[in-house]
Parts: sequence; C-alpha cells; structure tokens
Amino acid sequence: MNIAGVDEAGRGPLAGPVVAAAVILPEAHDIMGLDDSKKLTAKRRAVLENEILEKTIYNIALCDQLEIDSINILQGTMRAMTRAVAGLPKRPDHILVDGNRLPKWDFEAEAVIGGDALHPCISAASILAKEYRDRLMIAAAEQYPEYGWERNKGYGTAEHMAALKKYGPTPLHRKSFAPVAQLELI
Repeated sequence: MNIAGVDEAGRGPLAGPVVAAAVILPEAHDIMGLDDSKKLTAKRRAVLENEILEKTIYNIALCDQLEIDSINILQGTMRAMTRAVAGLPKRPDHILVDGNRLPKWDFEAEAVIGGDALHPCISAASILAKEYRDRLMIAAAEQYPEYGWERNKGYGTAEHMAALKKYGPTPLHRKSFAPVAQLELI
C-alpha cells in the first residue's frame, strides 16, 4: 500500500511562498531519526533530507505570495498540498496530512494533528518542505539583505519588522498579512 505523508512549511511568515511536500516511504525503509522538522537541528535535517531524496518517492510544490494574497493562506496551503500530491510519480492509496484539514481531492485521506511527530511519512514531508523553503528564503536574502531572511526565514521577528518599517515591503511580502497590509495603508 502506497501511503503518502503530506506537510507544509511557511504558513506563518510575512514573506515568501508556502511549500508543501508529499512523500511515499518504502514499506521497509531504513531512514532513522525521522521526526517533526522543527524538533531537528539544521544539520540533522540536511542529512535526513538527502536520505529522503535518495530513498523515497516525493514531490515538492508551492503556492507563492501572490496566490496567497489572492486566495488567503489556508487556501494557498491546500493548493500547495494538492500540487505536491498531484506531482507524485506514483498515485498514493492513502494520504496522511499533518494538521486538522484536508484539501478537496479524490484521495482516501486523513488529517492527523501532530502527524509530523507520529507518522514517518509525514515527518519526511515536513523535512523536505522546511529545507526547501529555508533555501528559498536564504537565496531571497541575497537580493533583500536588510530583512535578515537568512536568519528569520520571513517570519515577523523584531529584525524583520524593523526592516519592513524602514524599507517597506518587497515583492516577496504577503501584502494580505496584517503587519504588511498596515504598512501599505500608511
């Protein structure tokens, strides 16, 4: 049975896309230490990411900030998850999604709160999504160094908020998010 785990990274930040990953682990996988990506060190995530990429069936998809602004972050997250599953090279028989909501799709699926710490396939998806999004934001920091995205990954830290007030939003900012939208009104 092909069970896909699905998770996202980047719902809360003020900038950048939301990224989703779908992963089908082999039934007898030997990837040790899979866990919620937020519980792992960056070094451990990088090692696990390489193993996941080598040993699983996966797809990574995103919904960018322009789409998020036009449909909202919840729908953007659902869209990224739908794209991640649709791009899998093998159709899953069942899907486990981290969280309490499912996209509207024709797959047998269940939402699992805290699933990224409970199901290795969701843990693997969590790791892929986080690593991919982190790299996007580190690359974006080269273009917009004043926001500190290599450190805060677009989250509304004090450093990011101070830069946002001083320099204004970039094209990567989510204009529908309150801290950015409020600046736009000034």
